Amino acid sequence: MHIPSPVPHKRARIEIIPLIDIMFFLLASFMMVSLSQTHMKGIKVQLPQATTAPPNELNRPVSIRVGAGNAVSFDGQIVNDDEVLPRLFRLHEANAQIKVSISAEGMARHGDVIAILDKARRAGIEKVGYQIRAASGGPAGPPAPGAPPPPAPPR
Repeated sequence: MHIPSPVPHKRARIEIIPLIDIMFFLLASFMMVSLSQTHMKGIKVQLPQATTAPPNELNRPVSIRVGAGNAVSFDGQIVNDDEVLPRLFRLHEANAQIKVSISAEGMARHGDVIAILDKARRAGIEKVGYQIRAASGGPAGPPAPGAPPPPAPPR
């Protein structure tokens, strides 16, 4: 005599998704191990050398520094005020994509710096940058995280 069970009978089945995950993990592991064991060997080749220097001069920005008393210098060479605009025109003619970097000393007047910027714009130079440095002395903001503490004031 056969007595039926109150628990429904389920057929056993194999779950394939966890099996696929394990297989991909093993495949990736074996690939990484095999790649780390491969030693690439090559042939030493003597490549030809260029005879001219790369054109870094065209991409380097021209540094214009404005000092106290409207003393203007181009890349460290002092230029008179009446020579600034013609020199900017020549730079723009030589390279239409010229970049200019303007900086000022602490005692330079703001109007002198703006006059140099205006001359650069009149010459057709569109790429103008400013060199900004933190002021020495005066009130300081909060120190940056991880920065050393400021020195104690002299007594």
